[in-house]
Amino acid sequence: MTKTSPTPDDQTPTRKAPEETRLRSRMTGALRGEDAGTTHTLTGWVHRRRDLGGLLFVDLRDGSGLVQVSFGPDWTDSETLERAHRLGAEDVIRITGEVILRPQDARNPELATGDIEVQARSLERLNRARTPAIPVYRGPDDELPAEELRLRHRHLDLRRTPLQENLALRHRLVLATRNYFDALGFLEVETPVLTKPTPEGARDYLVPSRVHPGEFYALPQSPQIYKQILMTAGFDRYMQIARCFRDEDLRADRQPEFTQIDVEAAFVGADDVLEWIEGLMETLGQVAGVEADAPFQRMSWARAMDRYGSDRPDLRWDLHLHDWTESLGTADSNILRGAVEKGGRIRGLRLEGGAELSRRQVEAIEDQAKAAGAPGLLWAKRTADGGSGPLSRWLEEEHWGALEAREGDLVLVAAGADRITSPALAAARRGAIEALELPRARDHAWLWVLDFPLFEEEDGVIFPNHHPFVLPHPDDADRLAEDPLSVRGVAYDLVYNGSELGSGSLRIHDPKLQRGVLELLGLDADEIDRKFGFLLEALASGAPPHGGIALGMDRIVKDFLGAPSLRDVIAFPKTTAARALFEGAPSEVTEGELADLHLNIRSRDTRGEEPA
Repeated sequence: MTKTSPTPDDQTPTRKAPEETRLRSRMTGALRGEDAGTTHTLTGWVHRRRDLGGLLFVDLRDGSGLVQVSFGPDWTDSETLERAHRLGAEDVIRITGEVILRPQDARNPELATGDIEVQARSLERLNRARTPAIPVYRGPDDELPAEELRLRHRHLDLRRTPLQENLALRHRLVLATRNYFDALGFLEVETPVLTKPTPEGARDYLVPSRVHPGEFYALPQSPQIYKQILMTAGFDRYMQIARCFRDEDLRADRQPEFTQIDVEAAFVGADDVLEWIEGLMETLGQVAGVEADAPFQRMSWARAMDRYGSDRPDLRWDLHLHDWTESLGTADSNILRGAVEKGGRIRGLRLEGGAELSRRQVEAIEDQAKAAGAPGLLWAKRTADGGSGPLSRWLEEEHWGALEAREGDLVLVAAGADRITSPALAAARRGAIEALELPRARDHAWLWVLDFPLFEEEDGVIFPNHHPFVLPHPDDADRLAEDPLSVRGVAYDLVYNGSELGSGSLRIHDPKLQRGVLELLGLDADEIDRKFGFLLEALASGAPPHGGIALGMDRIVKDFLGAPSLRDVIAFPKTTAARALFEGAPSEVTEGELADLHLNIRSRDTRGEEPA
């Protein structure tokens, strides 16, 4: 019987090595050639069993790795050997044995423990495992089961070494984040999870109150208002590894609940925040093996949209958009001239050597532009006898010269309003890079995008570009009332390899200005006081200038690893249908539970499970 009970009071426990417990002396992955000749007790799961008649080999796995354990008549008694033959996949066992060096021709250079094996003297099965619903991943050549099946059996999927390594890196990055900000004098303060519904750009998850019938808490989309209040309360530097919730449509880089590195500081300018975060990225990059050399490149939002059609451009490639309005506006094309006459622009991409792409490949790029909202792309290949493609019939020699297109080049063109052509050309840029397999100019591209518009407009309604607490740019503040859409905010986004890792700003600390911005967004006085009265009260108490940023922890880990989805760096993620397949959430509740919360459901949604 394995002894797991506490040491009696009259005995002094001996100090153990960090990995040693009452059930084991070492972790399996920690053994090396220098341990040869020592005896150890190991625990873990049966990863693989190979029966060679007289000899039996078991790959024993725990959270640190694998080690080969051998059972043989020369060193294992017959009763233990018989028990070893009855072991099944994923059984939990405990063995004691001697570490020996493998013969030179039997060593496995792909394993950290590949130079040794453990000759088992004893074996104890701590728990029998039923046949796994999905195979536990063994190596890069194994085909993974479908993701939905893996999420349904997440407890088995999490036994995969790659997932465990991803989560271990995540732990180290979180730890490094806390240590970094602690050294700078930041204080971690926990803010409420049950809070007040406030509009921040996505729908809230609402929580009914049992003790206050008809009233609801909201799960926080971010700690934004609370961290601003902490600044008014005199906490000079705040940070938090915060859990946040947003009820929005999901995709590979979104989850309904997520973790962010939340930062705020008083008496700062934007440069202070940017420099701190650059230092953080250098620190995290050292942990993850990602190059992050500060200072990072900076670019205004207007320039990013003009040159790349995106506010999070991937600068690993130097390919950028060109404005050909002046040169192509004279072409004999109703499409091009009409776009310019309506106030639009003619922009596009010049792809060196792009004429090698087939018509099907070019049309695939055009399809990506259409999916992003464009009616289509015009394209032309420069050839020895002039040109080919729909655009070429309007191009004279002077136009080719203005495009700086040489023989063998391809030009892609979109004409119209920037709000339509920018996302389309950004999609075309990505498609062209992939189709041409363009080499990267760099492997790690860091960028600050600055000076976002304070507001956006859709169907005559204005709404915040980031959130309603962003400080208007001092050079534009005098236009706030008359021309709010022309006003920039002191806002900044951190972009890494085309992915937005974080977003921040300086905040409004004047309660009168904050109320004015909320009024511009269409809120009346009663609604402002009801939703934001507590923030305005705090600002009116003497709020210092302050600013901060929120960085997506999940996204940082994903992008540092190059993982395809956030689900690869979260222990228990949701599907794109916002379902937790393993534990079966969300789920129905009883009428009695609803009655306790003073709720009544008019009808239940009986739709089937959506795909992961």
